[in-house]
Amino acid sequence: MQYRKGMKLQLENPAGTNLVRSYGQGQLRIGERTHSTSLIVTATAIIAPWRPTTAQELTAADLEPLLGLAPEVVLLGTGVRQQFPDVQVLRILHEQRIGVEVMDTAAACRTYNVLVTEGRSVAAALIV
Repeated sequence: MQYRKGMKLQLENPAGTNLVRSYGQGQLRIGERTHSTSLIVTATAIIAPWRPTTAQELTAADLEPLLGLAPEVVLLGTGVRQQFPDVQVLRILHEQRIGVEVMDTAAACRTYNVLVTEGRSVAAALIV
């Protein structure tokens, strides 16, 4: 039996689905648009700008746009490093039975792309 030595993996992009194409400190590229502010993204919506610039600044009011989208899971990208916001803020998502994962923004972008192409109800709240 012979095995191939290389494999090309290609992420399928269903038409009209928002995918993160690149992330660098200070900017995100979703589809063909570049954003230089924090934002919320789902398969079909982009909410930009989004106020927080650090995880410590995140307030209950900042979560209102997320709650309006009613995702099953929220990926919170906290910038260059993983930083946890106040537990009381995260509790709001838990009380609404919305899963939440906190990670650095690069990891949140990668995870978001995988979940959205699987058809999951996911929102990424990304701090730039």
